[in-house]
Amino acid sequence: MAVPMPSKRRSLVVQTSMDAYTPPDTSSGSEDEGSVQGDSQGTPTSSQGSINMEHWISQAIHGSTTSTTSSSSTQSGGSGAAHRLADVMAQTHIENHSAPPDVTTYTSEHSIQIERPQGSTTSRTAPKYGNAELMETGDGVPVSSRVSAKIQQLVNTLKRPKRPPLREFFVDDFEELLEVQQPDPNQPKPEGAQMLAMRGEQLGVVTNWPPSLEAALQRWGTISPKAPCLTTMDTNGKPLYILTYGKLWTRSMKVAYNILHKLGTKQEPMVRPGDRVALVFPNNDPAASMVAFYGCLLAEVVPVPIEVPLTRKDAGSQQIGFLLGSCGVTVALTSDACHKGLPKSPTGEIPQFKGWPKLLWFVTESKHLSKPPRDWFPHIKDANNDTAYIEYKTCKDGSVLGVTVTRIALLTHCQALTQACGYTEAETIVNVLDFKKDVGLWHGILTSVMNMMHVISIPYSLMKVNPLSWIQKVCQYKAKVACVKSRDMHWALVAHRDQRDINLSSLRMLIVADGANPWSISSCDAFLNVFQSKGLRQEVICPCASSPEALTVAIRRPTDDSNQPPGRGVLSMHGLTYGVIRVDSEEKLSVLTVQDVGLVMPGAIMCSVKPDGIPQLCRTDEIGELCVCAIATGTSYYGLSGMTKNTFEVFPVTSSGAPVSEYPFVRTGLLGFVGPGGLVFVVGKMDGLMVVSGRRHNADDIVATALAVEPMKFVYRGRIAVFSVTVLHDERIVIVAEQRPDSTEEDSFQWMSRVLQAIDSIHQVGVYCLALVPANTLPKTPLGGIHLSETKQLFLEGSLHPCNVLMCPHTCVTNLPKPRQKQPEIGPASVMVGNLVSGKRIAQASGRDLGQIEDNDQARKFLFLSEVLQWRAQTTPDHVLYTLLNCRGTIANSLTCVQLHKRAEKIAVMLMERGRLQDGDHVALVYPPGIDLIAAFYGCLYAGCVPITVRPPHPQNIATTLPTVKMIVEVSRSACLMTTQLICKLLRSREAAAAVDVRAWPPILDTDDLPKKRPAQIYKPSNPDTLAYLDFSVSTTGMLAGVKMCHAATSAFCRSIKLQCELYPSREVAICLDPYCGLGFVLWCLCSVYSGHQSILIPPSELETNPALWLLAVSQYKVRDTFCSYSVMELCTKGLGSQTESLKARGLDLSRVRTCVVVAEERPRIALTQSFSKLFKDLGLHPRAVSTSFGCRVNLAICLQPHRLWKLAQQGTSGPDPTTVYVDMRALRHDRVRLVERGSPHSLPLMESGKILPGVRIIIANPETKGPLGDSHLGEIWVHSAHNASGYFTIYGDESLQSDHFSSRLSFGDTQTIWARTGYLGFLRRTELTDANGERHDALYVVGALDEAMELRGMRYHPIDIETSVIRAHKSVTECAVFTWTNLLVVVVELDGSEQEALDLVPLVTNVVLEEHYLVVGVVVVVDIGVIPINSRGEKQRMHLRDGFLADQLDPIYVAYNM
Repeated sequence: MAVPMPSKRRSLVVQTSMDAYTPPDTSSGSEDEGSVQGDSQGTPTSSQGSINMEHWISQAIHGSTTSTTSSSSTQSGGSGAAHRLADVMAQTHIENHSAPPDVTTYTSEHSIQIERPQGSTTSRTAPKYGNAELMETGDGVPVSSRVSAKIQQLVNTLKRPKRPPLREFFVDDFEELLEVQQPDPNQPKPEGAQMLAMRGEQLGVVTNWPPSLEAALQRWGTISPKAPCLTTMDTNGKPLYILTYGKLWTRSMKVAYNILHKLGTKQEPMVRPGDRVALVFPNNDPAASMVAFYGCLLAEVVPVPIEVPLTRKDAGSQQIGFLLGSCGVTVALTSDACHKGLPKSPTGEIPQFKGWPKLLWFVTESKHLSKPPRDWFPHIKDANNDTAYIEYKTCKDGSVLGVTVTRIALLTHCQALTQACGYTEAETIVNVLDFKKDVGLWHGILTSVMNMMHVISIPYSLMKVNPLSWIQKVCQYKAKVACVKSRDMHWALVAHRDQRDINLSSLRMLIVADGANPWSISSCDAFLNVFQSKGLRQEVICPCASSPEALTVAIRRPTDDSNQPPGRGVLSMHGLTYGVIRVDSEEKLSVLTVQDVGLVMPGAIMCSVKPDGIPQLCRTDEIGELCVCAIATGTSYYGLSGMTKNTFEVFPVTSSGAPVSEYPFVRTGLLGFVGPGGLVFVVGKMDGLMVVSGRRHNADDIVATALAVEPMKFVYRGRIAVFSVTVLHDERIVIVAEQRPDSTEEDSFQWMSRVLQAIDSIHQVGVYCLALVPANTLPKTPLGGIHLSETKQLFLEGSLHPCNVLMCPHTCVTNLPKPRQKQPEIGPASVMVGNLVSGKRIAQASGRDLGQIEDNDQARKFLFLSEVLQWRAQTTPDHVLYTLLNCRGTIANSLTCVQLHKRAEKIAVMLMERGRLQDGDHVALVYPPGIDLIAAFYGCLYAGCVPITVRPPHPQNIATTLPTVKMIVEVSRSACLMTTQLICKLLRSREAAAAVDVRAWPPILDTDDLPKKRPAQIYKPSNPDTLAYLDFSVSTTGMLAGVKMCHAATSAFCRSIKLQCELYPSREVAICLDPYCGLGFVLWCLCSVYSGHQSILIPPSELETNPALWLLAVSQYKVRDTFCSYSVMELCTKGLGSQTESLKARGLDLSRVRTCVVVAEERPRIALTQSFSKLFKDLGLHPRAVSTSFGCRVNLAICLQPHRLWKLAQQGTSGPDPTTVYVDMRALRHDRVRLVERGSPHSLPLMESGKILPGVRIIIANPETKGPLGDSHLGEIWVHSAHNASGYFTIYGDESLQSDHFSSRLSFGDTQTIWARTGYLGFLRRTELTDANGERHDALYVVGALDEAMELRGMRYHPIDIETSVIRAHKSVTECAVFTWTNLLVVVVELDGSEQEALDLVPLVTNVVLEEHYLVVGVVVVVDIGVIPINSRGEKQRMHLRDGFLADQLDPIYVAYNM
């Protein structure tokens, strides 16, 4: 059959049409949110423990600013918090319907109903939209939690307005509340009676049972020293060594003596009784380990058996080191072979492992030990409450805890096992399990010695070579008992090929250690099926359940009665997700078949309690955590009293609040129930529990479903990890499997999509991410399982390196906020008196008034720049205006006033004579950044031509750069092209001919060869409104736009900058900018002529060879004011980061810099400016010196912030420091501005774009309706000033940009003023700062270009915000760009790393965008460095990238479709 690809799943955005949502003012969900989900019995649920409350309250406070938590009201035995909350809730319902719902009684009349399609197990819950957090009450019934009281009150008030509503007023609805899964009214609820605690049979003490385990060892070691105790195997399955009871006794004594007397000195022994000692033995050497273990017991020191650290960075070994450190371990006992195999330093020392304490390694082989003296004898006591040993346990998060087991618990546990399993003396037992802990230790090392049994130990290394070895040993030794895991049974089945000599009739008990796993039942059935003919009896198979805390929890007893079938339960998976037991039929797919794990242990009491909150007894048809009360359990987590109290000292209570027993119970960490006949059933582990949208799923069940998907040949069976990660306030399921090396991408993709479908239909839960990794790359536990927490850690930090990833966020993430409804905008009715819009100050601001500024500006008397230059050439002929530096920092060229004037005259002659140009003709100036460009510009003015500066083509990259030059020359209708000899050749070269039609160039004039004569007269324009020059630039959206600058605007512009930056002839200014458009051109070519200051010109391209050039020049010329671009700043930050010391040594000093302005047409890059300031602070750069400017096409500079650091009166006006504000990103998406504290969630830092230039007025207007906006709104920045451009010359690429960009009027309010629309969104804010004349300073904040903003889910997103989040997501993301395609968000990331890291980025990118922006990423494209196009200003060209993506030209490393 055809497998539907996951990409077929329709996105959530598509499914939910905009009209389907309620209007925003009823956004609080149902009116009756206060009502509590009814409880069918009407019994009070006193389950809300204080722990639960605090957990939820804290989650609610951290998770969302508005929704607090809710609770069922507690009528008895509960915490007071729940009562109080219920009271609050009862009062929050302002009477907006006839009677408030009675919150204290349990009725369902107010509960929210959801329709759910019936009859199909595969139907998914329809997402229900409310706006609170989902909360589980302790009895597993989710109730709809409420919004906090104040907000509820507000919402109710808004629902019922006091006066007839004016259409113009609206509610600010930028609270984006995450949706909450509402409880399903048809969900199953437990209906049974309360369970009773279950008692095991009496522990019958047999008279000859030893008083302690050491006493048993002494007895057998002296009575029958020749009896075999342990036989070990080599990797060929041959017996390697037989340890007898006599040898075990004498060697253990020797070890005990040496531990106590041979470590340290006589006065200061290293180890005293009661100290902890590590046991580090390999899995193939149980004999040495057993000797050491009993040596410790005899010496009364506490053994801590752990795994051998194979390398210094073993998975989980660091955590084991923490355990050893917290146990105060200083000595590690080990075997000779193991000691030799440990990693060593060159000097032969064993290095300290990461996270481990300093250890003395002590080898326990007899030949290394001294003999105890004749009179020395270990002190053998009766079992008491001292700690016998510590067993390590790995938690869900990877941390390792030590469970302490006392000597009495150890002995009682051995007795209980002996009774339950019917062990007798000298029985033979085959053990395949790890003998260091758990079932393998209890049966194979401890209980066996108590009963003088013979253990045949099968190492894991032998099982890998020969999976049948354990069965062969059972036959060979006629073993009565075998301890295995279901994995060993499965392997034996796979390896079994009709071997004749197998006879399993000797087995009376096959202990299945992981009998509680969901897949163990199929292994048991299959094994019985095959081996029944080989003498295996059904009643021999004995699954057991155990946990490190409670030791053996339950075990099936071996019976002689073969007629009694074992207990089975076929349970509805749907019921289980709500914690309810519902028996179902085997035919269905969505059922879990579980086998019993026998009866409660002798001498123990068992009950099951609700998994969260107060430990209240479950009902008979409810799943809970099994708890055990017995002597034979662990007693504490070593050194952790708080966790110990929660786990080992639990007092279960009945529904009336009465404790079940006066003795404490231990939580086993197992989820299950006690079925009929006292049989214990386990359905999962607390550690494997994943709560997704309020339903509980067990990791093991998901694994079992994945394993059932055929064909299995693409992945390894035992190597699947399932865990959940928290994304957007809910758990999301992640599956990681190892892919076989021979499977193709197609194969695995098909298997992955089948797994998704299977889990979706059986568990009714979506899988968030399914990743396949290459074979043998998942971190392993020492016995070959998968190290889960380490795998999760690798996934989250992006170092899992998958080779295939499939993500389905659209189907899983159902708690996104509703798409926004656009508000009706405010109309004239709500504009109040004066400058207020709907109660807010109209957002408008202006720079200083030009008319009021008294300055001795001589240049003012001239209307035209050409006249200013002539005047300067006469009055100060030898004053240097321009100095050009080369890449070595030496002067390449300079121009005085008179030199510039004379050069311009010659160029004017050339234009008139050789070019035969008329006044008003357009001339393209194609020059590298330098002096020639400036002279050519003024030459054009002298000849009455209109210059257009054009960036020359890049000689190494003609194919891509020359077409742009050609396009500007054509679009600007240039009659002639002026350039240098070198570029002239380049334009006519063969490479150029390949890129463009070189015959179509207009006449090209080479200014390296100028005529000697002067023009008859210098052209003087008739009218200041005639065109001075054209400014062409390519926008970030890839549009070429040329704007017209008239003479009046040009002069006004220069004057405005002169006043703002206080420029005089005595000043020097360093400029490191591209001189082709915008403010860069004006500063490079025009300002020095107008103001007379000296400009030190540093071409940015020279910084590529010498990054320190600009800063060295600034230092050398003692410059106070400098201008640069972001690309220059980035070059310095990246290129000089490690060289600050050597630059300091070279005498680089930036302490004289008062202003360093970044010239930009975008939102200030705050991270870059801050890191630049920090980096060069040591070289004297004042942190407040760095600021930004803002300009755009309609007005080349609106803001320019020159800071004045020394506020002395004679230094003229002082500008305030740039202010940074933090705004709520969620509000910004709704075009609202809400200021928040630094560091608050969803905060976005924005830096002011500089001080508004003199003569500039700004207003913030609504881009759609053109109405003025209030202070707290994000809108388009409109500008009115004398230096606005006078219009587009031509627009290439988009004819829709009409003249209204330059001549717009407000739709109401001040409708007279003519404004130019910048096309940028921003907001204004009054700051507390004042400038020199005491005026409050208005700060302008630029948020982003309107063209670039993306409309998604009815909200406005700025690409840079999403990109910033993505770049932070992983260290190897160097650059990122986002755009939309249809209604999908596409994220392109540049990968700086090996290609195997590419797929690590997919989940991380998806996570971070969901978490921070509430958006589902549709496509993640991973590309090489440099693929994202950047223009000359250092801005990303997202539209070019989008075109490349759609035309499939990006050559990506990987494209992931999150469909």
